[in-house]
Amino acid sequence: MTVSTAEDADPADEVMCSCSGTRRGEIQRLFQQGLDVDAISRRTGALTGCGGCEWNIAEFLAELAASRLT
Repeated sequence: MTVSTAEDADPADEVMCSCSGTRRGEIQRLFQQGLDVDAISRRTGALTGCGGCEWNIAEFLAELAASRLT
């Protein structure tokens, strides 16, 4: 039996919005398709529940935007 550790986990599988179950990889894919935060929210349901994910998602999108500039 193989035990999976946090080091083995794919970052794309990280749930960024627990209310909608939206994962990091989905947010990245939608951003790369040109969607902004509002469109991503409408498409996934992220940012429409408790609001606990707002800062993490905003920071992640800022990182993605910054990586486009380099």
